[in-house]
Amino acid sequence: MYQDIKERTFQFGLRIIFLSENLPSSRAGNVVTRQILRSGTSVGANVEEAVAAYSRNEYAYKMGIALKEARETHYWLRLIEGSKMTEKERVADIMNETDEIKKVLGSIVSKLRGKSKK
Repeated sequence: MYQDIKERTFQFGLRIIFLSENLPSSRAGNVVTRQILRSGTSVGANVEEAVAAYSRNEYAYKMGIALKEARETHYWLRLIEGSKMTEKERVADIMNETDEIKKVLGSIVSKLRGKSKK
């Protein structure tokens, strides 16, 4: 399971990089590009840190941060789509992947938090 989410979020980060390279070089485009690069690549970085965690609590915390970053990335993708900074088709697939990653991370975090309360 670790390997799956690690690789998936790594590939996701690459897709964010490729997307950002095709966003317009305008005032708004530059702001959105910086933001989506930061949050989109942070998802995998936090998953990577979680896997190397020293404790279950640290693992849950880092996975929770990865989930928050995935949610933020989804927001920026919605802005890109809504503002028509790129073709809708170009954003649709990566938005679907963001949703899937959020579900996986949400499930992991939910299970970890549920077990720690018992």
